[in-house]
Amino acid sequence: MYNAPALQRFQHLSPTMDKPKLLDRVRAVARMRHLSLRTEQAYSDWIRRFILFHDKRHPEEMGAEHIRLFLSHLAVEGRVAASTQNVALCALLFLYRDVLQVELPYVEGIEKAKRPSPSARRLQLSGDKRFDVIPLRHL
Repeated sequence: MYNAPALQRFQHLSPTMDKPKLLDRVRAVARMRHLSLRTEQAYSDWIRRFILFHDKRHPEEMGAEHIRLFLSHLAVEGRVAASTQNVALCALLFLYRDVLQVELPYVEGIEKAKRPSPSARRLQLSGDKRFDVIPLRHL
């Protein structure tokens, strides 16, 4: 894509040019592991959110406690679904294990996202009549 000798001429202008940025490394490892493009995008997005949640600190400076805080925040204040919280956890484990090659201890004390109660899945239109919401995949 780029002309390699042309890039070498400008290398003195940017000392970080030889070391790829973190999210570029995430994408490269995801492609090397043959993850789907959608998984790559989702993991990159969750990793970016994790970094922004901790005031743009580099993940190498953080550990299991920071992961626990982020995932608990998603469940309690973000009110995400359990599967969403699970994807965020998988993305962070991928970051630490596969990209940064840091072995994390077991992350304990994560506030789990709650499944919605059956009554929360009902739609009340008027009075005391209740109607079940039919998922589109069953139509």
